[in-house]
Amino acid sequence: MIGPARAPTFLRGRFAPLGFLYLAGILAALSGCVSETVKSTTVPALQPPAASVPEDELLDVGVAVFDPGLDVADEEERIYPEVRRAEARYIPRLLAEVLQNSGAWGAVRVVPDEDRITDLMVTGTILHSDGESLKLHVVATDSRDYVWLDKTYEARASRYAYDAKTRSQYDPFQVIYHTIANDLVLRFDELPSMARQEIRTVSELLFAQSFSAEAFDGYLDTTRKGKLLVVRLPSEDDPMLNRVRKLRERDHVFVDTLQTYYGDFSEEMYGPYQEWRKLSYEEVVAYQELKRESTRQLIAGGAAILAGIAAAGSSDGSSRAAGNVAIIGGGYLLKSGLESRAEAQIHVEALEEVGQSLEAEITPQVIELEDRTVMISGSVEDQYAQWREVLTEIYRNEIGELAPPEPDSISQN
Repeated sequence: MIGPARAPTFLRGRFAPLGFLYLAGILAALSGCVSETVKSTTVPALQPPAASVPEDELLDVGVAVFDPGLDVADEEERIYPEVRRAEARYIPRLLAEVLQNSGAWGAVRVVPDEDRITDLMVTGTILHSDGESLKLHVVATDSRDYVWLDKTYEARASRYAYDAKTRSQYDPFQVIYHTIANDLVLRFDELPSMARQEIRTVSELLFAQSFSAEAFDGYLDTTRKGKLLVVRLPSEDDPMLNRVRKLRERDHVFVDTLQTYYGDFSEEMYGPYQEWRKLSYEEVVAYQELKRESTRQLIAGGAAILAGIAAAGSSDGSSRAAGNVAIIGGGYLLKSGLESRAEAQIHVEALEEVGQSLEAEITPQVIELEDRTVMISGSVEDQYAQWREVLTEIYRNEIGELAPPEPDSISQN
């Protein structure tokens, strides 16, 4: 080691250039290992629409269950699949609540997948989530197939986020949800009144076509860029159109019933999930610090060994002795670095146990529908698919014998 008044032999004499080169390399490597992350605790206020929105321009929003991102995760990231799948339902619920609170939309519903027809569909992929940071890729597309949003959002939790004494009313990553909501409102404000109304009309006609493509053929067309537009409308008093609208209302009621499920799921998940995120945050921070400390020790130890070997080859006795000491000291640093990494692995294993305990908490739920009891066993895709079959049967029974609707007008778009 370098004393206050005298440097070791291998840093003096003819080995000085070599020794100082090693020392400089160590210092440069150590300085490169230090990093600082700025964590913002400021949550932006929700931005309302620029002007009051007429009822016929209010757009319904569907927030699809997110992709858990198991296929796109970083190879170095420790992922617990059951936790991610739970997050893929929990996060859309939080986002839907924020969107509803912005006052810019009609009904905002969490839906099983992006195939459901709605005015504006929001989908997302969880790119990273470990309690310390959250990274989402979010896409929003209206029924005409215009993309409103295609953006990646990332935030880091404050060290106070999981402190029971200072925890605020917000989710640790509330900044992401507010930012997404504000981005969507900004895009909504850019649309003229006619465009908003057209989106609603396209949604209705797409819903009708999903039950009878032939009966409602010719009302929509596609632009050269692949976007949908209305070219004509069925008569407002057409019985087929009116029954399709009633059918759509039933669909809304069913999906509203699913909201109870998503709400109950979120409430049941909140406690164990927050605890998991708190412990995960602590484990991640500790793991990162141990990795940095391990890297510093490995670099310093390796450089000391190399310098010691060079000095040990000297013909000067004192230089050889100092070189042997450096080799021993470097070996100790290497050993310490490896021990630090072993300790870090213990933290990872502890984190995995926490993830498994959460998996035990988020068991399937039973929900009561009007005409039957349904077991929700991890996703509602199958349940909603069965509901669509019921709707199809209703459509065939009530509308199948009716004639196709008569065109009422031609759009000037």
